[in-house]
Amino acid sequence: MFKEKISMAHDIINDAEAVIITAGAGMGVDSGLPDFRGNEGFWRAYPPIAKLGYDFTQMANPVLFINNPKFAWGFYGHRLNLYRSTIPHNGFKLLLDLVKQKENNYFILTSNVDGQFQKAGFNEDKIYEVHGSIHYLQCTHACTESIWRNHLDEIKIDMDKLEAQTLPRCKNCKELARPNILMFGDGQFINDRTDEQNKKFHNWRFKNKDKKIVIIEIGAGSAISTIRNFGDKLSNFEKNVTLIRINPREDEVYNPDNIGIALGGEKGIKKIYYGNE
Repeated sequence: MFKEKISMAHDIINDAEAVIITAGAGMGVDSGLPDFRGNEGFWRAYPPIAKLGYDFTQMANPVLFINNPKFAWGFYGHRLNLYRSTIPHNGFKLLLDLVKQKENNYFILTSNVDGQFQKAGFNEDKIYEVHGSIHYLQCTHACTESIWRNHLDEIKIDMDKLEAQTLPRCKNCKELARPNILMFGDGQFINDRTDEQNKKFHNWRFKNKDKKIVIIEIGAGSAISTIRNFGDKLSNFEKNVTLIRINPREDEVYNPDNIGIALGGEKGIKKIYYGNE
């Protein structure tokens, strides 16, 4: 049955005229990035946070930039440094080759803020980062609607305390800057950039409304289900859309036309690309 699923997924992709690639945190695991799955996984990645007993929702919170800016930027600065130094795994290359075969008729939706798709060579104008990007900054106090590229060198961090030794500043008012990322309980997130990406995606979808579309979803879990819900909804209500879900633990699909593959990102992509080789 497993080989049959792989073969079916391979054929569906070959038959498709357009591709939507969707990705959650599991997409980066094979590149060595943490997926923050549960408190134990999060704390293993960040022992200083484990000592305080904070969970991911408490760390990914704009209030922390007000109450403890060094600690907030210790966490986000470490992630920024990590994402900059990480090399995207080979699954990204296979996906890039795949969409080239479709004359680059694709779009990417990701809840990841790491910029790995851009680093792997995908077109910036074909990516919708639904939760923003760590590579862009905004003012903590939203003094203006400005969003700017983070060109700062590596942020120096005291890893024993997970405290940043330098703090990024707003280019306008010189107060503390923060990543342009949608955090939990975030009323200050400036969504101009993500809104523009969303508009481009919907324009692309309109142009492809009559074409056979395959969604290749990688590593999107149910804990934060933005990406997963998108794939389920679109494939359930649009007859020309088929979902292929690659997930080692949550590969369930509820539409019989969709396919769930219980593999990690890189291995799953490789299997369906080569058709079981």
